[in-house]
Amino acid sequence: MDFEFVHRLDKAKNQWNISIQGEIDIYNSSLLKDKLYELLEQEKADLYIDCEDLEYIDSTGLGSLVSVLKKVKQFNGNIHLSNLKPNIAKIFKITDLNKVFVIEGAIYE
Repeated sequence: MDFEFVHRLDKAKNQWNISIQGEIDIYNSSLLKDKLYELLEQEKADLYIDCEDLEYIDSTGLGSLVSVLKKVKQFNGNIHLSNLKPNIAKIFKITDLNKVFVIEGAIYE
């Protein structure tokens, strides 16, 4: 399965509002990274990613998010993840990535 990616820049808050739907895995994680890099080239802003419809993410997807986070940190920005499903939130907790991303409202299994 692939993923869908919807984004909108909120200039007043200096943030990209992004929604990801579907699955992020070895087959499409580099595409996610490229799309997020493109947004940051257009406007350096915090990323607010709504994961309500994200069904699955594997280690390559996590790696892509970490790469993007490094780029965001270059301008003192951050990545906020919200509405993580419990199984996905658990992956972030197990890998300690819940300490480097701003995770909002996660319920861990």
